[in-house]
Amino acid sequence: MPRSRGGSEDLSNLAFCCQGCNNTKYSKVTGEDLLTREVVALFNPRLQRWRDHFRWSEDFLRMEGLTATGRATISVLQLNRETVVNFRRILGAAGEHPPREEGESVERVSEKLS
Repeated sequence: MPRSRGGSEDLSNLAFCCQGCNNTKYSKVTGEDLLTREVVALFNPRLQRWRDHFRWSEDFLRMEGLTATGRATISVLQLNRETVVNFRRILGAAGEHPPREEGESVERVSEKLS
């Protein structure tokens, strides 16, 4: 919850993100699903599972929304903007992308890329 909307500075309310995502999100907590035009709450990583709302494109460079929440979050945070896609490309070349899901082995990530 953004501080401007009554959120606290407690660690339990903070999330790691890049400056670009932070600036883009600003104080937004909802967004429009461009497919259904429904206004929905943005993805909350503390309450929701990533894989329920998103998946990677075949080349693992772009996020794809599986739900209204996923699509709205991608749109509002501009998660497929050029700089982020380029960063994922660099991380991939270094073997650091795509990120592992909880409990997923390094070998399983390698299988995804094959």
